[in-house]
Amino acid sequence: MNSRTMKVVGERIRSLREQRKWSQMKLGELADLHYTYIGRIERGENNVTMKSIEKVAVALDVPFEELFRFIQPLEKGRDEYYLSLLVSKFQGRSVTDQKRAYEMLSYMLDWKDE
Repeated sequence: MNSRTMKVVGERIRSLREQRKWSQMKLGELADLHYTYIGRIERGENNVTMKSIEKVAVALDVPFEELFRFIQPLEKGRDEYYLSLLVSKFQGRSVTDQKRAYEMLSYMLDWKDE
């Protein structure tokens, strides 16, 4: 994988790990990879093997392709930038949490429009 792709995949892995409130050490233990290696993966510093990415996906309990879901790099200033950040925050949350967040956001946006 090229360095840009590795950076985006690394950011996705970090996001999924942080959603679970896991440390790099915990993810490393679950994936049978050293925690410093997890850090390098998350920063996009390593050209990792598909086997390592598969281990991370299994540890995170997500389908392999989930790590590549947002492969298009997010750029500030693009219309989709903040929308993509919101979507990534809701992934991995329960349907109940997603519904509550939607209702709160709807309330806030409706209130501001009045």
